[in-house]
Amino acid sequence: MQMSESREMYLETILILSRTHPNVHAIDICEYMDFSRPSVSRALKQLREAGLIEVDGHNHVTLTSRGENIARTVYERHTVLTKALMFLGVDRETAQDDACRIEHVISPESFEAIKRKMNE
Repeated sequence: MQMSESREMYLETILILSRTHPNVHAIDICEYMDFSRPSVSRALKQLREAGLIEVDGHNHVTLTSRGENIARTVYERHTVLTKALMFLGVDRETAQDDACRIEHVISPESFEAIKRKMNE
């Protein structure tokens, strides 16, 4: 299944929030992403239907194993690309913004090459 940038961003956000929130709710996602409640609700419904998240009876949002794998991949790309751009002299804010866009379109081959170079 082709993963849209939007879906990847939601999954990454849920992963990030789950590290600091014992229970992630839709409102947490709204605040973090600065999106409206209806937009987030619609996206969460699609992610649930795709088997990428689960929402329990208390409206706690959790990643399925498949959703978590995607989120971790996107987050790793974001982190490595941010560090690479900062290494090249780009300021932190710009590096984070650019990494956020690049992480969704970079090929696995190019990303692995950057990661190898950064680990040298």
